[in-house]
Amino acid sequence: MPTNWIMMKQIALYGKGGIGKSTTAANLSAALSLQGQNVLQIGCDPKRDSTRMLMHGSFIPTVMDLVRERGDMQVTLEDIVHKGFNHVRCVEAGGPEPGVGCAGRGIIATFKLLEKFGALSGDVIVYDVLGDVVCGGFAMPMREGYAQEIYLVTSGELMSLYAANNICKAIKRLSQRTKSTCRLAGVICNAKNQPREEELVGEFARRVNSTLVQFIPRDRIVQIAELHKQTVIEYAPDSPQAERYRTLASRVMENVSFTIPAPIEIDELESLALEYF
Repeated sequence: MPTNWIMMKQIALYGKGGIGKSTTAANLSAALSLQGQNVLQIGCDPKRDSTRMLMHGSFIPTVMDLVRERGDMQVTLEDIVHKGFNHVRCVEAGGPEPGVGCAGRGIIATFKLLEKFGALSGDVIVYDVLGDVVCGGFAMPMREGYAQEIYLVTSGELMSLYAANNICKAIKRLSQRTKSTCRLAGVICNAKNQPREEELVGEFARRVNSTLVQFIPRDRIVQIAELHKQTVIEYAPDSPQAERYRTLASRVMENVSFTIPAPIEIDELESLALEYF
């Protein structure tokens, strides 16, 4: 493990597919960069859309596509790392062709190449990871010590909380490994504007031995910014939503409270959701 990793913030956003991890990650990276941080964002999803708003609508080439086309030895650092908004470095792992192979291989191949080039560097690395922890490949950022601070992105919907709780199980399991540095850093509520949603997600965070780091309300400005191929931070910097992302960035940088989660049983989760609904 490179010695400079000790000084870096290495965070990963996990959560249910479609919950808004990529939007949250891109705005977080943009906000961090404007706070003076050297940021690398790695999209760990075959959809390759994690960095699109940072790249003003462009889908950058994925590591897996480049490796398939050229082979490992012919891929350069400039091929896979692209400069986005305010110099945020953007990488997309990609995945196999639809219906063939394991998407987790894209993550493994990406990390190996970035390590070879010495590109896993900077003040903050943001890993935007596909949906639930569905296989070892997608757990790799946690399992191999790349991502040390795990943030759960969830709404107050039951299945979103269910996915977040499952990720808590994975963090707890991986934390038992002798050399594991993986810990739960907090919960981010990307709201669906349900009644008492902030209270519900806050209570969920407390029960799994964590805290609600930020509540992000649903706001049309997110969709409007994306239609203009920008993050909210770039498109509407004076909006209340942009301020939410800037606050999240500050809290992430200040956070030193990392825990081993205590996932709850499904019956308790359902009862909790019912209380607030």
